[in-house]
Amino acid sequence: MIRSVVRGYGAALPKRVVTNRELETMVDTSDEWIVQRTGITQRYIAGDDETTASLGEKAARAALDNAGLTPDDIDLVLLATSTPNNTFPATAVEIQNRLGMKHGYAFDMQAVCSGFVYAMTTADLHLRGGLAKRALVIGAETFSRILDWNDRTTCVLFGDGAGAVVLEAQEGEGTLADRGILTAHLRSDGSHKDKLYVDGGPSTTGTVGHLKMEGREVFKHAVAMITDVIEDAFEATGTTAEDIDWLVPHQANRRIIDGSAKKLNIPTEKVVVTVDIHGNTSAASIPLALSVACADGRIKKGDLVMLEAMGGGFTWGAVLIRW
Repeated sequence: MIRSVVRGYGAALPKRVVTNRELETMVDTSDEWIVQRTGITQRYIAGDDETTASLGEKAARAALDNAGLTPDDIDLVLLATSTPNNTFPATAVEIQNRLGMKHGYAFDMQAVCSGFVYAMTTADLHLRGGLAKRALVIGAETFSRILDWNDRTTCVLFGDGAGAVVLEAQEGEGTLADRGILTAHLRSDGSHKDKLYVDGGPSTTGTVGHLKMEGREVFKHAVAMITDVIEDAFEATGTTAEDIDWLVPHQANRRIIDGSAKKLNIPTEKVVVTVDIHGNTSAASIPLALSVACADGRIKKGDLVMLEAMGGGFTWGAVLIRW
């Protein structure tokens, strides 16, 4: 059977680092308060010359270099983002153009913080369906552009950045030993929309709007939803928490990450955590964390890696990959 195998990874971060101490000079908050409740110590904020497209392009080129490939080898560019450069066209098309691609196809996917998990699942279907041989799957965000910098409950949480992987269709045996995506599980429940949303849009206000969040409500649902789809992935593959080499969660909040791992009986030493240095970068958080863990040698070929995320909508999902 066809498996979607990770050939390469890459990341891109804005030049500017904003620490909690700097935020103390901007809003009524403190380093102690932020670290205690979220685990975040700093985040990266895009400058005027940095956009979702430019960060996405940089991450894509890094992933291609890591894979030993060029844009000519790619058939599909799939971008997960909630902060596109324009309402339309898709920012993926702009990244395609920046890469010099005149072939293939490109489109955006919007599932907020679950975007990269949704995009990996979608790319897997395109590769296994024969529509493409290789795909660039990118998560890129400039959430700083939709934050209310006077709202201390939200502006301290988010950051900007991009990450990418190259997926390639390869023949597998149809067993758990195969490299590539082994199973994926997606969910959504629109009744929770008002708990995490942006109060603007082309069809409603004609403005971009700002992020609004009921933090306690999000936290209350997050752990249960995350563990739900991960347990589905275990059931679908006959695996357990003991079989997992690495859990790479969406980097929203250290307490959510720790709570999910504890409920699933996954040891903390198997959990990749980058929320402390990146903040919540929405759809970019998982590929950024993957890039860190691959670059420092933690994630190695053959490892069983679980990706999971939950975001506005609510949307949530999990993907199990043999690296």
